[in-house]
Amino acid sequence: MEILACLGEGLSNAGIGARLYLAEATVKGYVSRVLEKLGCSNRTQAGLIAHDAGLAAGGG
Repeated sequence: MEILACLGEGLSNAGIGARLYLAEATVKGYVSRVLEKLGCSNRTQAGLIAHDAGLAAGGG
């Protein structure tokens, strides 16, 4: 859920890693799994799902 929320905020893998104290390679694996579970072909689609679900902070 945290990875998906970060995608909804438009963070890069490096940005997600910095926020969640994870290695960028670990984030890359997590993002791939999130995309697979949601049936998304890219991180933008997953980010839109996160935003629609209210998971993203919304840049305020």
